[in-house]
Amino acid sequence: MKSESVRPMSSVCVIVVSYNFVPWIHRCLPSIEASLLPATVMVIDNGSTDETCRIIRDNYPGVELTETHRNLGFGKANNIGIQRALERGFDYVFLLNQDAWIEPDTLEKLVDAAEKNSQYGILSPVHLNGKGSATDFGFSKYTGIKNREEAMLLTDEVTPYPFINAAMWLIPLDVIRKTGGFAPIFVHYGEDRNWVLRMQKKGYRLGLVKWAFGYHDREARPVSRKKYFYSEYVYFLTEAVNPFYSLPKAMAYSFLAAVKKAGQALFSGKITNCIAYFGITLRLCVKCIAILRTRRETRITRK
Repeated sequence: MKSESVRPMSSVCVIVVSYNFVPWIHRCLPSIEASLLPATVMVIDNGSTDETCRIIRDNYPGVELTETHRNLGFGKANNIGIQRALERGFDYVFLLNQDAWIEPDTLEKLVDAAEKNSQYGILSPVHLNGKGSATDFGFSKYTGIKNREEAMLLTDEVTPYPFINAAMWLIPLDVIRKTGGFAPIFVHYGEDRNWVLRMQKKGYRLGLVKWAFGYHDREARPVSRKKYFYSEYVYFLTEAVNPFYSLPKAMAYSFLAAVKKAGQALFSGKITNCIAYFGITLRLCVKCIAILRTRRETRITRK
């Protein structure tokens, strides 16, 4: 009797970008070590000023630690790990925030779902808060799901969503070969939304696996004025390089939209807001060459 061939186990590289990782290090890294699906772990450290690197070297010898000695930002640091995963022929990368951790069967369930659903370029587990008592506030905003029980009531194993933040993403390396890495024009924030748009432009979808769970240990805090206007700048920058927009449309939804908001603030008597939006417009102007380069690079079709 001819024996059935056994498919080789898919290989996963977990990439954690760290910066002053100490508060979460003993929850994040042990959760990967406990995974039922073995994975290689790379930590790309963005110039931590605490004991992060020493603790990893002393307590987690299996972790591949790279010290950048400066804060490259989320996207550029992840690109270092992604490039190494590509060179070494992994099947998947799993991007995991430093303030997040997973259940033992999470990777196994994500990979199993990916093997059966090749139309998905990103698969995410359900993001619970640090206590597991509800879903993470950002995840809840993007999906409308409030807790573990609601997630498990989803009809299908994989449910598509327009966007889920990159705290826990499983990505097939073939999708990265076609889409490219994170755009270096983004330093902090915006890189994940831009990458989702570029992936979707290639015809892939983003999905949530209802049986897979992870924990994201952060708190919703009031947004300061500085952070609010930085988020506005990132939004307009994302629109400027949106791969679904023609160049004229991209300019209208970024540069002209920022000018319009400045004008609205001026007519409303909100002078400081007017100045802030004109400042955003100026920042976009300074980025013109980088915006055009990013638009050109992300239009390249990879095979």
